Amino acid sequence: MRNLVVLDAPSNLGLRPPAPGTVPGCYKLAGALREQRIVQRLRALEGGVVVPPRYDRGEWQEGDGVFNAVALAAYTRRLADRIERHVRAGELPVVLGGDCSIQLGAALALRRVGRYGLAAVDASADFRHPGNSDRVGAAGGEELALATGRGQEDLTDLEGLKPYLRDEDVRLFGIRDYDEERTELAALKIPTVTVGHIREWGADDLARATAQSFEVPDLKGFWVHLDADVLDPSVMPAVDSPDPDGLLPDELIALLRPLVGSPHCAGLNVTIYDPDLDPEGAAGALLADIVVAAFAQS
Repeated sequence: MRNLVVLDAPSNLGLRPPAPGTVPGCYKLAGALREQRIVQRLRALEGGVVVPPRYDRGEWQEGDGVFNAVALAAYTRRLADRIERHVRAGELPVVLGGDCSIQLGAALALRRVGRYGLAAVDASADFRHPGNSDRVGAAGGEELALATGRGQEDLTDLEGLKPYLRDEDVRLFGIRDYDEERTELAALKIPTVTVGHIREWGADDLARATAQSFEVPDLKGFWVHLDADVLDPSVMPAVDSPDPDGLLPDELIALLRPLVGSPHCAGLNVTIYDPDLDPEGAAGALLADIVVAAFAQS
């Protein structure tokens, strides 16, 4: 059994402000899950925190590319340093975000080590890039595109390691059946498993098959990216873009358990839950329960 290490990455650099003069509250995710005693419940080691730069879009305007790009690049390197250290030590990092741009830190860390895959459990593909949108700007909705080499060089080619992920090494789970990005992803042969597919084929069977698909000589393993918005808003309303028709808690646990339980899993990050939108803390408690249950192997 590898040691779990809980590491905080409380960055909100990749999201648009929820209202003028405010900042996204997802930087409080790690604190909220720690309040649920997630470290103790996982029996994990303490990994500390990678403190992000200040959220400041400055004079950014639409058309200027990704905002906070300089800060994002610096933070991605620093987060990658910490994740890489744990992976090389044979530990399994559980990274508490943060918005989805923290996944770039994991992708860069693993690219330094070798070739790894990604199992992204997310309501959307986060695949916006200059080739399909004129609203590029928020890296939290673009991190998969950036990680696969699409977008501005100061984020896609850190340390000359572009791309951090190959298209064929990515698997997407939980995208809504009506998501328009599925057409482009299909053309690129990036597998997408919608909520409907999960219910038709079975979460456990799909996850086990996916974990096995990463057991090939060319890959050293895979990372799991979890965005809380994959859950249905009826149980997880505290996200920046709640989409209807999402997974229910038991379905998500059944999907995650074979993935994080695989000996080839290199780590997990948890993103997007916003405690500012959850004043009673019920959604945060549920998210902590789901992560703990996923690691409770039967």
